[in-house]
Amino acid sequence: MHLLPRFDYYEPRDVAEACKLLSQFKASAKVIAGGTDILVNMKKGLIAPEYLVGIGKIPGISEIEPVDGGVSIGSNLIIEKLVEFDLIKKKFAMLSKAASVLGSPLVRNRATIGGNIVNARPAADLPPALIAMGARVKLKSRRQEREISLDRFFKGPGVTVIRPGEVLTQIVIDGPPPFTGGDYIKLMHRRSLEIAIVAVASRITLDGPDGIVTDAKIILSSVAPRAVHAVRAEKALIGEKPTEKLFEHAAKIASNECRPIDDIRGSARYRCDMVEVLAKRTLRGAFVEAREQ
Repeated sequence: MHLLPRFDYYEPRDVAEACKLLSQFKASAKVIAGGTDILVNMKKGLIAPEYLVGIGKIPGISEIEPVDGGVSIGSNLIIEKLVEFDLIKKKFAMLSKAASVLGSPLVRNRATIGGNIVNARPAADLPPALIAMGARVKLKSRRQEREISLDRFFKGPGVTVIRPGEVLTQIVIDGPPPFTGGDYIKLMHRRSLEIAIVAVASRITLDGPDGIVTDAKIILSSVAPRAVHAVRAEKALIGEKPTEKLFEHAAKIASNECRPIDDIRGSARYRCDMVEVLAKRTLRGAFVEAREQ
């Protein structure tokens, strides 16, 4: 581990000033919020930005606000708030569950939701749950603000659609339809400070407490360059009456829709096997929650 390289630090008063600085410095600048990733990477010598633009004190991007039955989450919100906040725990429980297994309490009280998203790690905890819930992100530059589905935000490991001069300001999640439930499970070697070997987020919507599946999402993480839909497994669920046999069938399909690698945390074969296990468990959990809604 090296000492931090030299850099100039700026602390803009608002998003407009942050965008101006990023446009001015271009590729030489990086945004810093919680700093739990960027400072580590700088110490490791992996990156050496000349300028850091701190957004921690910008007003309006650190709050959770109810919006038309859904929620708007500021990108600078610390992740522990997702675990504590009643609106998230009750209405978006899958996101709260994903946040609760991210890092350690020390990390969760420093890291931000925006940082976990823009780092675009294949094994990041929050994106699978957010994608399953249909989350969108707001990206602001000096000239415009655009909103994009999180499904289309990631291009590959460490690569997103963010343009030079843009700042991620908000994450927007619509309110769930009636009889909708979700679940997230992360497989790891230890209880904290561990990168996922495999993670699965599942969400289903029923047409009634004892009805058929009208919508389904199964998001697989740490088994591809970015979190991916198990598309064929999702289609196998829609229009069907939920049963244990149906969940087993969909989970089996999901295990064939990932292309993981072998690494120190687990073999590709093991990961595929665990996708099947976790998909079945998360679908079961999503079903229980959906019926309770």
